[in-house]
Amino acid sequence: MSQLLLGIDIGTGSSKGVLVRPDGTIVRSHSVPHDISVPRPGFVEQDADTVWWVDVVTLCRALLSGEYSGADVAGVAISAIGPCLLPLDEEGRPLRPGILYGVDTRGTPEIPALEAEFGAENILAHSGMALTSQAIGPKVRWLQRHEPQVWARTRMLATASSYVTYRLTGRHVMDRHTASHYMPMYDPATGDWNADYSERMGVAGRLPELGWSDERAGEVTPGAAALTGLRPGTPVAVGAVDALSEAISVGAVQPGDLMIMYGSTTFFILVQEQPTPDPRVWTVAGAFAGQFNLAAGMSTTGSLTKWFAEELARELPGGEAYAELFAAAGRVPPGARGLVVLPYFSGERTPINDPQAKGVLAGLTLAHTRGDLFRATLEGVACGIRHNLETFAALGTPIRRAVAVGGGTQGNLWPQIVSDVAGTPQVLPRVTIGASYGDAFLAGLVAGQVRREDLDAWVGQTETIEPDPDVKPTYDHLYALYRELYENTKDVVHRLHPG
Repeated sequence: MSQLLLGIDIGTGSSKGVLVRPDGTIVRSHSVPHDISVPRPGFVEQDADTVWWVDVVTLCRALLSGEYSGADVAGVAISAIGPCLLPLDEEGRPLRPGILYGVDTRGTPEIPALEAEFGAENILAHSGMALTSQAIGPKVRWLQRHEPQVWARTRMLATASSYVTYRLTGRHVMDRHTASHYMPMYDPATGDWNADYSERMGVAGRLPELGWSDERAGEVTPGAAALTGLRPGTPVAVGAVDALSEAISVGAVQPGDLMIMYGSTTFFILVQEQPTPDPRVWTVAGAFAGQFNLAAGMSTTGSLTKWFAEELARELPGGEAYAELFAAAGRVPPGARGLVVLPYFSGERTPINDPQAKGVLAGLTLAHTRGDLFRATLEGVACGIRHNLETFAALGTPIRRAVAVGGGTQGNLWPQIVSDVAGTPQVLPRVTIGASYGDAFLAGLVAGQVRREDLDAWVGQTETIEPDPDVKPTYDHLYALYRELYENTKDVVHRLHPG
């Protein structure tokens, strides 16, 4: 009898798949790296077939080999980076590389025109959030104006997860959490597309069906089965954006649960029963019917430490670079000997929503070491996290507990710095394999192998990182300087042009 659950997550820098038993036991996992394309500053893309789909096929083939096969899989769920914009032709074929989420800022010049056309206040009242680099509407308008030949052939708009689900099932279905960012076309009040806004944006008839993450999108087709090794007819869930699956993977599914995802970017999801719209952050649909999320995201966090290792520690081989950098940072006292970093290396999303922001390193002297610089980088990201959490608090949204997950939590140094800077305890679950584990749970729901109340048993034991009160004065001072540094340098960095 088929009982294994297959979860696959397509991330910014890699994809990962897991096979899981209905009790939450992981029996096999595999990952594959991939790259992003940055054809020009502010443009961030990935190819839908050679990255997204090939990764899924590769992971399925790797996981469904030897003692396991497609016949053992009861259900499948996919998550991916998002929200992305991928135009498809009438045969469902990609017409260009996928335009990525908020790190791609090409649509920023379109925002004032859209606000003038629809009214900024009307957009906020309708969508529950303001237009930013995360929104898909400005990217749609960019595509219409700058690639009219592509737009003329566009018959369907997809995101990364919905495209892969389409390749598996032949059905165009998008989860409502991702669709919330397809603003102003999505209507949070109805959970469906708004006919008037969709018509005025020129996308009527091009938008996919909508579903909740735990609903069935379709079944694996014979063609997809031949490529992946899955059994034809295997149920496939609607799926989710990667951060939402990550929240599910650590049990952050109850109102008041906050997930802090330490990935290539840092993402926040706070589960709510009622929305609290604010232009600084994102009000979106949750994974399950009746839930809302208050979401936020920084642009450059794990990708910043990756850049640091590749550019400033390139003499260290492979995995030794991270081990040495974190060890060196651990020997540096809080405050990094007087350094402050603004981690805005790809602009910044929430809460400042400034696509023209840039990285700043302030306070350098000849006495500083690489360890000091890396510590300051970690602390700069921690200040950005505190800024987002303070924004949530200003909205009066109660946080019952904060759960930390992602590659940046390994070794505990970074989450300890974050707890110290933000003054917030963070729960670290026993299983932190990531979004693919949450996908496996969604696969179990759609296959009828698990119930939502089984999630606590999947997550298992946790530990809690408490803030150190002795370093609070140091970090309160650092955070104040961090906020002041941005305000005092933003006009200058806005006038800088990348080489």
